[in-house]
Amino acid sequence: MNKVKNISILGSTGSIGTQALEVAKMYNLNIKALAANSNAELLAKQCKEFNAECVCIYDDKYYKELKSLLFGQNVKILTGMEGLCEIASDNSIDILLNSVVGMVGLLPTLKAIENKTDIALANKETLVAGGNLVMELAAKNGVNIFPVDSEHSAIFQCLQGNKRSQLKKIILTASGGPFFGKKLSDLENVTVNEALAHPNWSMGNKITIDSSTLMNKGLEFIEAKWLFDLTPEQIEIVVHRQSVVHSAVEYNDNSVIAQMGVPDMKIPIQYAILYPDRLKCSCKALSLTDYGTLTFEKPDFETFKCLTACIEAIKRGGAYPCIINGANEEAVGHFLKGKIKFLEIGELVSNVLDKFSYSEIVTYEDVINWDKEARDFVNRMI
Repeated sequence: MNKVKNISILGSTGSIGTQALEVAKMYNLNIKALAANSNAELLAKQCKEFNAECVCIYDDKYYKELKSLLFGQNVKILTGMEGLCEIASDNSIDILLNSVVGMVGLLPTLKAIENKTDIALANKETLVAGGNLVMELAAKNGVNIFPVDSEHSAIFQCLQGNKRSQLKKIILTASGGPFFGKKLSDLENVTVNEALAHPNWSMGNKITIDSSTLMNKGLEFIEAKWLFDLTPEQIEIVVHRQSVVHSAVEYNDNSVIAQMGVPDMKIPIQYAILYPDRLKCSCKALSLTDYGTLTFEKPDFETFKCLTACIEAIKRGGAYPCIINGANEEAVGHFLKGKIKFLEIGELVSNVLDKFSYSEIVTYEDVINWDKEARDFVNRMI
């Protein structure tokens, strides 16, 4: 490894954040700052263990609890979006891991890029809602964006050592979620617990629901367009139930190069943080004979309307990806609270596409405005 890196983590108490801290511990990375939404107890514990100089609790309702837990510690305590952006703007960090959930991740990403800090990106909404803003600013400031999602990391790895100009298309794999093979009639009375039962991955509630509707794969489709400068026609989605082939790249000579491994997020997390080094990882080694058979199938675009809506949104361009993202976040929130049925998520996300005219995203304020418009639409429909 070239040197000990200074790293800050937004979303340190989530699945990605906690695993990133395991990597940091293994390779003696210096944790400068940590941020979480509401888990003050775990955030305080992490702060003490890794001797962080600064912490941010996004929900200020938990500020007093965090302050009490960190009494006597020499640590700066921040809250809200201002706190996240202050962490992202720190000149002393080498890389910012952004693993928060939702639109809240966009502005800190922009602030870090303005500060010329490299990003390990695990926040889908950053590129879905503000892809053109993020990628243009990153190019202008010479900032690297290292993907943390297993699929995008796989593509990034498959591109190493090859000419980008010779790429033909990418193959984005999907687990299919807990409802693979089901039809609309089978999903009418899906419960929250059933939707949260993912077959391969352990994730937060919002992301797990997105996986069950295949919205997650739709968001990754949009992300891939921005990360790798592709057209929608250059992205193929394939359902791969075993989650062993994390994605693949096809070149002009029809050669296909895939990245494989057990379904363990430590591999892409570690690769993003330590790039370009490949060091020992604590995850289990892949045994193909243990799996025996790997399967690949086409997705069901008719049943999983969120996936279809995402592809249509990025084809239309402009504010449409931002709009469907906002609509989905709001709809998922209502589903988790038991206010709408499972299938209504896809209906709301699909319907929002035709309720607004085309509009460009030019500024961060444009993103915020269109996100609000989409959420307001969903709330009016419920």
